[in-house]
Amino acid sequence: MATNQQRREAAKRKLDRQIERRAERQKRQRIVWASVTIVAVLLVGGGVVWIVSANKGDDTAAAPTSTSAAPTEIQIPTQRAPMPKRPKALANPVTCNFVADTKSPTPKKVNLPDGKNVSSTGTVNVTLKSTQGDIGVVLDRALAPCAVQSFLSLANQGFYTDTMCHRLGTEGLQMLQCGDPSAKGDPTTDGQGGPGYTMPDENFPELTYGRGILAMAKTQAPNSGGSQFFMVYGDAQLSPDYSVFGSITDDGLKVLDKVARGGIGTPGQDGTGAPTLQVKFTGVTVG
Repeated sequence: MATNQQRREAAKRKLDRQIERRAERQKRQRIVWASVTIVAVLLVGGGVVWIVSANKGDDTAAAPTSTSAAPTEIQIPTQRAPMPKRPKALANPVTCNFVADTKSPTPKKVNLPDGKNVSSTGTVNVTLKSTQGDIGVVLDRALAPCAVQSFLSLANQGFYTDTMCHRLGTEGLQMLQCGDPSAKGDPTTDGQGGPGYTMPDENFPELTYGRGILAMAKTQAPNSGGSQFFMVYGDAQLSPDYSVFGSITDDGLKVLDKVARGGIGTPGQDGTGAPTLQVKFTGVTVG
């Protein structure tokens, strides 16, 4: 028969085993709960990443399917490009050869500009009032006197009023092109109209393009400029084939930036297209 001492020692050993088993269970539980917590954190973290990615994807998908890029993805430089300067000043005055053109659609009939005794010095301030805000430009006669003469003639005859900017580029060639009197928001036909005459090229090899530059548009043929022009708000790696005839004011660039961030409606093969935010000129103020 076991003695009291033996019973006490047996009870102590049993208690010790119970304590050890309880501690082991608690240890295992802690390990299990720690593992569960880690997995939960990973799942939650993964869920957050998925939500952000999904939202980003949804934002892109929610944008118009014809838009080439979400407006917030457009990268616009903030620094102006240096204004070009002719290596040699032009004679003053100059003669501009404006030639009648019957090939381009011309829904607005205008008189040819006076091409005699055209000044090649000085600047002229012009405000293009539009449905997206006023776009100020400064015309520079020293760079392209004939382009300035033509632009002012058209503006004073009301040619640009009620015309729309038909072509926006947001990547590679960041510019807004305007001046087609026949533009109606149809990328298949817009960009073919003109004032009923052409003007001489006034480009030179040192020309470069970038933010703040105002230049004449043209076809591939020489001396084919007319009423269409483009306003550069960002990058524009172009060959020096397009006459630069002025610059865009800071406030004008803000309007162009807004239009650019609005995106393109239906991009063409070159990635340009009609801006989603329609720009229509409501008037032009000279001086």
